[in-house]
Amino acid sequence: MKKLEFWFDFGSPNSYFAYKTLPEIEARLGVSFARKPALLGGIFKATGNQSPFFAYANIPAKMDYTRREIMRFVRHHGLADFNMNPHFPVNTLLAMRGAAAADMAADMPGELDRYMDCVMKAMWEDGKKADDPEVLLGALADAGLDAAYYSEKVGDPIVKTALMTATQEAIDRGLFGVPTFFVGEEMFFGKDSLAAVEKEIALRC
Repeated sequence: MKKLEFWFDFGSPNSYFAYKTLPEIEARLGVSFARKPALLGGIFKATGNQSPFFAYANIPAKMDYTRREIMRFVRHHGLADFNMNPHFPVNTLLAMRGAAAADMAADMPGELDRYMDCVMKAMWEDGKKADDPEVLLGALADAGLDAAYYSEKVGDPIVKTALMTATQEAIDRGLFGVPTFFVGEEMFFGKDSLAAVEKEIALRC
């Protein structure tokens, strides 16, 4: 079985869409993707890329189509809980450091999944301003996670370095945005590549 990876950042609505729909592929094919946090701001800075909401800001027809495409995806996949975050774009540095901490928590199996569930919901269903530390920690506490643990870990130099290292790995492997998927070393970008990802797994794994 080739290694399967899903690279994400909470600031990307398309990462939310991938996160919500990827389990369908995993269940159908009996596979599991490693969830890999990487800081989108760092990726953008290194690659000269930017969010479509900025890249297409002066192209009204393209912006209209992007919104239409988002809502079509929402309908097709039954993602009725999705809401565009009113604070978008949100600086996800603290939230992503929290993801790195969750990923490193070997003594808490499944912690990254629980953390992602909470923050994805806070960002793209509840419309919370997740770059506000109090708001982020409140959402974690409400979801039953250890907010005090994350309050400490987001400032931990080891966690900061882990996120920077993961982000640099993403850049070195050719990422220019998220969500990005790997099937072995074959890279796929964007939520619209999920059908191709599934086909690749079926053919190669």
